[in-house]
Amino acid sequence: MHISPIKRRVTRKIRVGSVYVGGDAPISVQTMTNTDTCDVAATVAQIQRCVLAGADIVRVSVPSMEAAEAFGLIRQQVQVPLVADIHFDHRIALAVAEKGADCLRINPGNIGSDDKVREVVACARDKGLSIRIGVNAGSLEKDLQKKYGEPTGEALLESAMRHIDILDRLDFQEFKVSVKASNVFLTLDAYRLLSAQIEQPLHLGVTEAGVFRSGTVKSAIALGGLLLDGIGDTIRISLAAEPEDEVKVGFDILKALGIRSNGINFIACPSCSRQEFDVIRVMNALEARLEDVRIPMDVSVIGCKVNGPGEAKEADIGVVGAAPKSLVYRNGEKSHLIPTDNLVDEIEAMVRAKVAAEQEKQAKIIVKG
Repeated sequence: MHISPIKRRVTRKIRVGSVYVGGDAPISVQTMTNTDTCDVAATVAQIQRCVLAGADIVRVSVPSMEAAEAFGLIRQQVQVPLVADIHFDHRIALAVAEKGADCLRINPGNIGSDDKVREVVACARDKGLSIRIGVNAGSLEKDLQKKYGEPTGEALLESAMRHIDILDRLDFQEFKVSVKASNVFLTLDAYRLLSAQIEQPLHLGVTEAGVFRSGTVKSAIALGGLLLDGIGDTIRISLAAEPEDEVKVGFDILKALGIRSNGINFIACPSCSRQEFDVIRVMNALEARLEDVRIPMDVSVIGCKVNGPGEAKEADIGVVGAAPKSLVYRNGEKSHLIPTDNLVDEIEAMVRAKVAAEQEKQAKIIVKG
């Protein structure tokens, strides 16, 4: 694995349940459920799928007191840290804090009177909860809309600072902030401005990014640009898709930047007439079969002898396509030949063996420790 040259902005470290955000903590990947929160079984099942995909944190919308009751039941059935998403009604925030929320997603300026905000903050402090301030370009305050005429980076910054000032006055620093927009350039501008103003960790995201393909592209450009600048401590990819797909895309972005891995980094050629096996079919099958692998490793699968050896030498496991047998490299060295007609099974077996060896090694370290 290549070491990322990115130097992260130094931020305050806060806690969301068992996961730390900011400081020297790994950049976490989160998502949000899209089930009816009151349907406890469906919501729990979706959260479990997200956890299997690698989610560090899951956000759950809590729009009513009935949903708050359901949130408590959900909390009892899952281990992953949960963020309760709340708007306007401070009573819901108080209720979910009592029912095991790890973080409250509120905007202090929208939660009601000063007394109500003070009550929520006091509860968060007492329970050891963090808060996320979430500013969106689509829901800016009316006076800011009038002042700026349209959503701008400066408008998003001013909105965020209003909410931050409320928490500052209450001497509450355990919070993270997002300033999301659906436009790539606006997202980049707002986060860069905010990162220069505060020490708290930033939650990155492009809001309402779109359907799977276009939303992934938008998110990769915007978040990739910010992460390259060292900005960002936790990310959420907002797609009109299943939340577990958001998690996978999030890790793919971090993986591409060498920041954090969540399993296999596949290197595969786009295929051409030189290929000596069906690269696309093999890669689709491998990706599906090995989705559960969480041990970081580079696996190179190239369809011919032109670029194959060079890529294979840089991978943990590399395959250079040929017929009737393909050449395997392990850790940069030539290893053995495998039947090209049985590549999927052969490569899966090698990956599983490497995973088992790594798990055994980690277990020995834990025992010694």
